[in-house]
Amino acid sequence: MHLPQGMAYALLASLRPVFGLYSSLYPVLVYFIFGTSRHISVGTFAVISIMVGSVTERLAPDSNFIVNGTNGTESLNVSERDSYRVQIACSLTVLTGIFQILLGVVRFGFVVTYLSEPLIRGYTTASACHVCVSQLKYLFGVTPTRFTGPFSIIYTVVEIFRLLPQTRIPELVVSLVSLTILIVFKQINDCHKRKLPLPIPIELIVIITATIITYFCGLRSEYLIDVVGEIPSGLKAPHVPDTTLFSKIIVDAFTVAIVGYAITISLGKTFALKHGYKVDSNQELVAAGLCNAIGGLFQCYAVTASLSRSLVQESTGGKTQVAGLVSSVIVLIIVLKIGSLFEDLPKVLCVSLLFSLTN
Repeated sequence: MHLPQGMAYALLASLRPVFGLYSSLYPVLVYFIFGTSRHISVGTFAVISIMVGSVTERLAPDSNFIVNGTNGTESLNVSERDSYRVQIACSLTVLTGIFQILLGVVRFGFVVTYLSEPLIRGYTTASACHVCVSQLKYLFGVTPTRFTGPFSIIYTVVEIFRLLPQTRIPELVVSLVSLTILIVFKQINDCHKRKLPLPIPIELIVIITATIITYFCGLRSEYLIDVVGEIPSGLKAPHVPDTTLFSKIIVDAFTVAIVGYAITISLGKTFALKHGYKVDSNQELVAAGLCNAIGGLFQCYAVTASLSRSLVQESTGGKTQVAGLVSSVIVLIIVLKIGSLFEDLPKVLCVSLLFSLTN
């Protein structure tokens, strides 16, 4: 689940999929050492990803990277844009981690008492709506104008409907077929969860199948389907974030710090109550901060606990964070050796994964 979710959620953060894999590796190892919950799965999450994406797109919009050609045409410098967005995301993540560590040191963990379950659910539901609307452009293969401010989500929907005649049919077909398969098998998993020894890993199956079909049938060259692209093998050396960005993202970092902690501690306490142990609110705050502060140095973006992965980790027999350690080892193997095999994965399939995961 780390593989499909990491690659899909990275798109929400307006980053290349490989950074979702990094975010499913380093923070998991850090939480294994410092966390107090035995069952939660730390890593990428839709709510936090879209919060990071709103910052990266605000500070590094496409319009800032338009290059004028010699014949009067304009083109987008994608590599430069993506590189700057990574700097923004890493700076935001490190600053988020610093806030969480400082709050944990001053024992600010009591704040979770005032974050009610309806508040968290409402925020998560609203974020899911933003996730779906923000990814509709990939679903139909159109390029709408980017809106900001109040009612931007409504303006975006209207703009996409206006551009429907420009829909790219091959990408729409791929997305609808994959989305149908994902939703059907999700219902099967839900209806037969007591009979199945573990949920059918349909996300992983669809990713592998779609990558093979795209490669051998030439969908990338024949139908110009946009794919994930290069996934570099190997790990990145630690890099100090751009501190000059801190003044521009300080409010966003504090918001991400509070929301990320609220999700982590609410899930941690839910599993602790179910299995009869306690989690330390302040230690969880420090652990979350270390996950982000250290992860940001290795080109990860902000992370928190994931409900879906945590439930699977618990239902398949995971009783300690050793389960997280095993998953991080698998992600490490993917990053080092076999990540390049997924370069022909259609981006629109990642969008289908997002729709099924937020359903």
